[in-house]
Amino acid sequence: WLERCDRAHNRADIIIATPGRLIAHLQMKYLNFQHIQHLVLDEADRMLDMGFYGDIIKIVSALPEKRQTMMFSATMPNEIRKLAGKLLHQPTEINLALAKPAEGILQAIYKVKDQQKLDLLLNLLKGKDLTRILLFSTTKKDVKSLHKSLVSAGMVAEAIHSDLEQKEREAVLLRFKSGHTKILVATDIVSRGIDIDNIDLVINYNVPQDAEDYVHRVGRTARAKSTGVAITFVNPTERGRLERIEKLIGYRIYEVAKPNQ
Repeated sequence: WLERCDRAHNRADIIIATPGRLIAHLQMKYLNFQHIQHLVLDEADRMLDMGFYGDIIKIVSALPEKRQTMMFSATMPNEIRKLAGKLLHQPTEINLALAKPAEGILQAIYKVKDQQKLDLLLNLLKGKDLTRILLFSTTKKDVKSLHKSLVSAGMVAEAIHSDLEQKEREAVLLRFKSGHTKILVATDIVSRGIDIDNIDLVINYNVPQDAEDYVHRVGRTARAKSTGVAITFVNPTERGRLERIEKLIGYRIYEVAKPNQ
């Protein structure tokens, strides 16, 4: 949309862009931001996770110093507070309670060691007649490794992470949404904001660092009053994270015995 507007030499009231794409236009030196009055940073914590801190600072340096800046973030780790301190002047902070997982989600945990996770995953997925399965892992390195293991096991799977270009991510999501891809392996890049119905199963291969991210992850299933299943693998070092999740949602998550027990 920004490119079409620029080619037509029109003024825009609102510009919506990803940091990387906006930087690309700034480098062409034809954008004039002297009349910008408002800057909105949505999903600020996720942008930092994806490595956009430098791009954000570069964009801000091209804007008028006198402006209104608004930041929206699902979590407030130290990195976000530092960014807020750099960008905001005497800000007002508004906190909204995080919604808990929908009642239609059957949640369960497996307590396993790291070396047991892959075998358990393959055991759970083998022969399952499910339309869409969303598999989360914390790092893109693990996502790539899991994707390779699933493909080697003969499963129709794709991976999505921050190393992919935006067009590549969109193509992967489209194939998943259409049902062409049965299993999508992802980092938290898709734990929020994707509009895909009928995800039957969400698996957390790793317990997320932030308890709020768990709610976002499992919220990808059981949408629009439907039902779904969310399974989390928990190794011994991740049990503290599990406790924080259970404290946040207000109840214990059901523990399932491993299939070989």
